[in-house]
Amino acid sequence: MAERGQLPFPAKRFCCRAGYSSSCRPGQRVGCAGPGSGAFCAGSSSSATAAAAAATTAVATTTTKTVALGLLPFGKTQSPESLLDIAARKVAEKWPFQRVEERFERIPEPVQRRIVYWSFPRSEREICMYSSFNTGAEDPATPGGIAVSTAPGGAADAAAGESRLPFRKGISLLDGGCVDNVLQVGFHLSGTVTEPAMQSEPETVCNVAISFDRCKITSVTCSCGNKDIFYCAHVVALSLYRIRKPDQVKLHLPISETLFQMNRDQLQKFVQYLITVHHTEVLPTAQKLADEILSQNSEINQVHGAPDPTAGASTDDENCWHLDEEQVQEQVKLFLSQGGYHGSGKQLNLLFAKVREMLKMRDSNGARMLTLITEQFMADPRLSLWRQQGTAMTDKYRQLWDELGALWMCIVLNPHCKLEQKASWLKQLKKWNSVDVCPWEDGNHGNEVPNLTNALPRGENANQDSSNRPHRTVFTRAIEACDLHWQDSHLQHIISSNLYTNYCYHDDTENSLFDSHGWPLWHEHVPTACARVDALRSHGYPREALRLAIAIVNTLRRQQQKQLEMFQAQKKELLHKGVTSITNLEGLVGHPLDPIGTLFSSLMEACKVDEESFHGFSDFTENMGQCKSLEYHHLPAHKFLEEGESYLTLAVEVALIGLGQQRIMPDGLYAQEKVCRNEEQLISKLQEIELDDILVKIFRKQAVFLLEAGPYSGLGEVIHRESVPMHTFAKYLFTSLLPHDAELAYKTALRVMRLLVMESMAPSGDMSRPHHIASVVPNRYPRWFTLSHIESQQCELASTMLTAAKGDVRRLETVLQSIQKNIHSSSHIFKLAQDAFKIATVMESLPDITLLKVSLELGLQVMRMTLSTLNWRRREMVRWLVTCATEVGVYALDSIMQSWFTLFTPTEATSIVATTVMSNSTIVRLHLDCHQQEKLAGSARTLALQCAMKDPQNCALSALTLCEKDHIAFETAYQIVLDAATTGMSYSQLFTIARYMEHRGYPMRAYKLATLAMTHLSLSYNQDTHPAINDVLWACALSHSLGKNELAAIIPLVVKSVKCATVLSDILRRCTLTTPGIVGLHGRRNSGKLMSLDKAPLRQLLDATIGAYINTTHSRLTHISPRHYSEFIEFLSKARETFLMAHDGHIQFTQFIDNLKQIYKGKKKLMMLVRERFG
Repeated sequence: MAERGQLPFPAKRFCCRAGYSSSCRPGQRVGCAGPGSGAFCAGSSSSATAAAAAATTAVATTTTKTVALGLLPFGKTQSPESLLDIAARKVAEKWPFQRVEERFERIPEPVQRRIVYWSFPRSEREICMYSSFNTGAEDPATPGGIAVSTAPGGAADAAAGESRLPFRKGISLLDGGCVDNVLQVGFHLSGTVTEPAMQSEPETVCNVAISFDRCKITSVTCSCGNKDIFYCAHVVALSLYRIRKPDQVKLHLPISETLFQMNRDQLQKFVQYLITVHHTEVLPTAQKLADEILSQNSEINQVHGAPDPTAGASTDDENCWHLDEEQVQEQVKLFLSQGGYHGSGKQLNLLFAKVREMLKMRDSNGARMLTLITEQFMADPRLSLWRQQGTAMTDKYRQLWDELGALWMCIVLNPHCKLEQKASWLKQLKKWNSVDVCPWEDGNHGNEVPNLTNALPRGENANQDSSNRPHRTVFTRAIEACDLHWQDSHLQHIISSNLYTNYCYHDDTENSLFDSHGWPLWHEHVPTACARVDALRSHGYPREALRLAIAIVNTLRRQQQKQLEMFQAQKKELLHKGVTSITNLEGLVGHPLDPIGTLFSSLMEACKVDEESFHGFSDFTENMGQCKSLEYHHLPAHKFLEEGESYLTLAVEVALIGLGQQRIMPDGLYAQEKVCRNEEQLISKLQEIELDDILVKIFRKQAVFLLEAGPYSGLGEVIHRESVPMHTFAKYLFTSLLPHDAELAYKTALRVMRLLVMESMAPSGDMSRPHHIASVVPNRYPRWFTLSHIESQQCELASTMLTAAKGDVRRLETVLQSIQKNIHSSSHIFKLAQDAFKIATVMESLPDITLLKVSLELGLQVMRMTLSTLNWRRREMVRWLVTCATEVGVYALDSIMQSWFTLFTPTEATSIVATTVMSNSTIVRLHLDCHQQEKLAGSARTLALQCAMKDPQNCALSALTLCEKDHIAFETAYQIVLDAATTGMSYSQLFTIARYMEHRGYPMRAYKLATLAMTHLSLSYNQDTHPAINDVLWACALSHSLGKNELAAIIPLVVKSVKCATVLSDILRRCTLTTPGIVGLHGRRNSGKLMSLDKAPLRQLLDATIGAYINTTHSRLTHISPRHYSEFIEFLSKARETFLMAHDGHIQFTQFIDNLKQIYKGKKKLMMLVRERFG
């Protein structure tokens, strides 16, 4: 981290050396040994010796810690340290130098040098922590808690990202010999770091200055000007130079000590030379200070002594590592302003990981940094915007708030936190909690959850309306946790000793402190107890966390047994009712405090095996970039575990307990998604563990218990209607148990296939003796936002069972029945049917006929479910079912056609089912003989006739097509069409069938249907583009080709139905161009004479056409506009052609024009055009 500019360090404190007073001449020291003396000054030697003697008791411990810190590799020897070094090192770690000066009146120079020497940090781990994001101490996949990278791109990306870290870059600068002019003056380290020239940048020299105190860097300055949260590479390079090469650093006492040794002449020379060398920089400041010193009333003369930036910390200074608070705020603000971008969320998560790392190192900056982050989160303008608009925050952003709340829980539960510090945090948390825009814990609205420190509510208040309860924010649990303490003697014994047992006495009561083995139990609200475990781990107390975790797991196991006994006592009553109101309002999986995840992680960390965890390493940075894969093993049993158990078995068992717990579905979209997400994350962690015989035994034990535990288990026989479904968990149990105990695996999976919330509403049950974890749930029916995901998981479970049961007729039948009973989504059943079909027809082997039948049964159920409902995939489903039935065999095809009315609509049955069955491809695929073909054809014809009778409008044509080869069936279908023609069939359907009949060689039947169609048709005067015009022309042409009688019969129908003049004139001309009955497609000949327009039937058509022109003309003139005049004139020209076809047509047309002129004489321009054209 670099400051904005190269500024002088602020003075740590004012220094006035002991023995210097107004009565002494400058340069004189009272009663002090000369420079270089190795003895303590008189009056202080006894105290210093006592301090050193007390420090000798830690020599062995110090040496061990030195090895553990990576300063000394195992196997290497070290000469004994001097008593002076031991004492100086201990003093340098614990005391500010001002306190040393106040405690000891005179301090010999060698002692001062050793204290100053040992005051600089000696571990590279902290330097790394403050110079890079990626040192996540929580990462379980790396030795010593050091992670190299969180980049998702694998080892190559990790290596590339690591090379850009300030820490790694600083090592490169150090190894490249870029650090020079290193000087330590008291508690101040300075030097220059040369940045090598790059392709686009010249070589740069950075001036670096570092202040330190009690093995912590307290401030840094670098001239590079970089702005970041963490130390820049130049600060890292200088720090590591001092750690790795301390003997090469020139060491001086604080500058005030050097000045104290000078006389007046020397001091004057010193000041003048300093001004001469840096006159351009310091001359104005020097003159200003000189003027103030010479002024008796100046402020500078009112203070005793003078500041010294190299003199170390004062007694009042806070001892913590340097953290640039302004940069932390700016960076967090920047990340938040970037919205939902993946990179910003990742950076914020890395900041949270850095806070956890600091907490684990017991660094007070962890709380400081989290406070700064929280302030920026609370100031995010999007919070008020979302609240005003009533929209929910994004899922990723919501998870960041969850982590923020969890971190505050860890901080306030610090077992060694001072009361005043906790009070300060509580005040700040309450302030944030009271802000209107503070996010709520469940993401939407207040929860009906108990207080953090109490059990679930019961009695009269159990059902109080949630609207009367205050909203729980993300800080509520942290605020409640401030009331928790660690003074309980039983708790203290649990976390502090492996030998805390009571074999002599234990009772069987619910709140017994010990179980039947004499092992300690911890009865506390489970999420709260697990929050204690998380706090212990986070603050660097892994052994204590492990002991408490084991006590909690033993308590959960004992609670399981009690619940089983309670259910067995009430089993008959509950099974008789068939419903229960017992449930858990707070599930352990998906809980904001993630109790099961905490227990699982604590126990898994205890069973990691890594060779380097048992061997120190000489250089921390040599191992920083090496990620080692860890294996989990059954480590030797703990004091409080049964024989054969290990941390690994305990971790797996507690995960199964949590996943199998029956709990109610929470309100709100985010809370429900969190339940699903946490469940999947925990199962994913379990899947990384290779199951052996010991773990399989645990799986069997928990599966049996969960099946027998009634309403307290999510796998029980009777559970609450709104319980969180267990499909995802059951799928994992099924796949894990299947190779070892197939019967138990199927029993478990089949039990969980139910989805009660989709079934009919049932009255709530009741229990006379509610358990302490049970509560009567109020009558509420929350919206299940994740129902589609739950149904898909149910489908996945069923698919897994179908795949596993291939070839086993009994189990396939059982699974099929379960699917038909419990899955309520037609889409998911269709997917299962398709999955079963694919599995049954794999290319490498013969089709599995049993699984094919299951697939067909599921397909038939889909048909029944979607028959009366709209489904956009319906046609796809019908086609697939026919394909499946084809694979099963002829009898399946025949069966679906026999029972078509329960599966298909008439249209589907005729246009898809029967047509596909009768196709040549089906016959070839099934290798059918003549008898089988005829049987299928008979079924298809019967289906076609039944469909035609039920829905003649849509099925008649298909029925005729299917019955072509059977005369009786064809006649029957034709009669059905005739019967329906007078009732419900439209003219377009009848015309279509009529054309089909003509195409098949039945012109008279086509004519009959065409006349029936004409009776349903109506064309008004202005419908000259109607789609039925071609059908009318075809019908007239057909009648004309059949003969005069047929034409005479259809013309009255045409005149009655068609009022459009242009259409009638077109028909009239066609009839006059050829003689009726000419040789056509049907080979008939009636006469060779053209029909006369003066006689029937064409006379009637001519009169109707003329009348239509007259009526159309008047209609058009009613609303005509000038831009249509030319079009109207053309229309009159066509009308004249028709008029002239009549014997007296010329006279009629002249009278018609004269009439128009008289009636519409007001339309002068139009009438002028009429006169010009028609006279």
